[in-house]
This record gives sequence, structure tokens and C-alpha cells, in this order.
Amino acid sequence: MALLAGILTQLLHLALMLATAPLVLGVTRWLRARMLGRRGASPLQPFRDLDRLLRKRPVLAENASWLSEAAPQAGLVACMAAAALVPSFAGGMLLAPAGDLLVVVGLLAAARMALLLAALDVGTAFGGMGAARAMSIPVLAEPVLLLCAVSFAILAGTTNLDGIAAAFREGAPGLRLSLALAGAAMLVVALAANARRPVQGPGSLAEPAMLEEAMLLESSGRHLALWEYQSALRLTLWLSLLAALLLPYGMAPAGAGPFAWLLGLLAWAAKIGVLCLALTCFEGASARMRLFRLPGILGLALLLALLAAALLFLGTGPA
Repeated sequence: MALLAGILTQLLHLALMLATAPLVLGVTRWLRARMLGRRGASPLQPFRDLDRLLRKRPVLAENASWLSEAAPQAGLVACMAAAALVPSFAGGMLLAPAGDLLVVVGLLAAARMALLLAALDVGTAFGGMGAARAMSIPVLAEPVLLLCAVSFAILAGTTNLDGIAAAFREGAPGLRLSLALAGAAMLVVALAANARRPVQGPGSLAEPAMLEEAMLLESSGRHLALWEYQSALRLTLWLSLLAALLLPYGMAPAGAGPFAWLLGLLAWAAKIGVLCLALTCFEGASARMRLFRLPGILGLALLLALLAAALLFLGTGPA
């Protein structure tokens, strides 16, 4: 029964992540429009956009290789694998033993590498510029994630996401300054990894702010739909990851039964809604920065993560 419950919750979790990814993106856009005094598109608009793009055949450049055909599918598979490992409404799912924070980071890096290869394949100026700029983000963000993983491992005794969530939910680490610092660093990395403001406004084609948009200029039809869906899934994945690590409450055990799963689903939806609202409030209250200030922002996140790990290593009382 435990194995059957783990399989069922894993399938429900993956279906939930895949189905709600465009909705999460649509809700954030709608909330931001309402905060700016505009009506905004319906939260269901991303579903319509994806349906429209999926009906179109992709147009490829004459010198495009097989990478341009395979990269969208490969990136989506890597992103889906990462989403399957991040817990949402329930813990103890079938793939929970493999749900390590470092594994999730590696899968996200593989998905980004697929996008970079697709951007460089045709050899356009904008694609190369966007790929070069996008490569600077993992170089600065991945050390922050590794230091945060070190802090979580010291606090919870593991880098497994289910184990971290269970330890934090039971209050084992207590209220620690190091946990707050690591959480703040994770928030900064999440904003940068999803190209959110103040680094870049979604849909911006201003040359100083072009990252993913520059890499997608040669994509069209089904390929563009896969990239857009992958971006929405990555945003949902990061919000679920932050909810599991920083708000690990309301998750149901895999063998608790449908009623507990429903309560866990409601708790997960509430946490994602709060994070979406916080994200849109931050984007609405902050002005867009130049892309060249991104290293300074991620450097600050690295300093916070390093300070969190140092406090834990030194064992300075309630730190």
C-alpha cells in the first residue's frame, strides 16, 4: 500500500505541476497588471498562447542543425524531471529518495544548457549575445545554491528536499539567523534564474535587458511553445522549491489518504498564491535595473549564503 500511495502521489504531483505552470505565469502577469492599474489579460491567457503556438509548424534557419530540433524537447524533459523531484502537496512520494537539492540544480542546469545550445546553433548575433549573458547567471548563482545546500545540510542533516522540509517543519533547527540568510540568498537566485525584475521584465525586448528573449528570436511554432512552457514550469518549480524549504507546512504524508492529500493541495495552492503575490508586489514596487548590475546582486546573495554557512560552522549560539 505504501508503494502504491507513493506512485499515485507522484503521478498526481507531476500532473499538478504540469497543469498549473501556465496558470501560475498567468496569475503573476494578471496581478502585476492590476497593481499597475490595468485590467490585464486573463490568467488563462498562457493556455491560449500555448495552444496557438502548438498549432504552428516551426520555421528553421537554413543552417540550423539537429540541435535546433532536439533542444526544446531535451530542455523540457530535464525541467519536468526537476519538477518531479520538488515536493508540492505531499511528501514521501515515489521519487522522494532522489529528490536532492543538488540533483534539482543539476537538472535545471541541463535545461538551461539545452536553451544555450539552441541559441548558439544558428549563429545569429542576438542569439550569441543572449547566450553569453545567460551563461553569466549560472556562474554566479550556482555557488550561492551550493552554499545554501551546505547550510541546509548542516541544519537538517541532509540535502534531500523531503528531509529538509520535515526537519524544518518539526522545528529542529529552531529560529536561526543562518536560515534567514540562506533563505534570502535563495530568493535572490530564484529571481535571477527566472529572469524576473528588477533584472529583466518578462517580455522585454530592450537591448540592455535581453536574455531569454534574445535566445528565442529564432524559435517559432511548436518549438517556441515548448520554450515558453518550460519557462512557466521553471517558475512554478522555483516557487514550489521555496515553499518546500521556507514554508514546509501543510504537506500531507504520501500514505495519509485522499482527504489529507486534498488538504495538502489547498495548503500548497495557498503558499504558491502568497509567493505569487509577493513576487508581483516586489516587481511592481521596484524599478528595472540594468543587466550589468546583476553580478553585484548575485554577489550580495553569495555573501549572505557564505555568512550563513560560516555562522553554522562557527556554531555561534542561536545563529
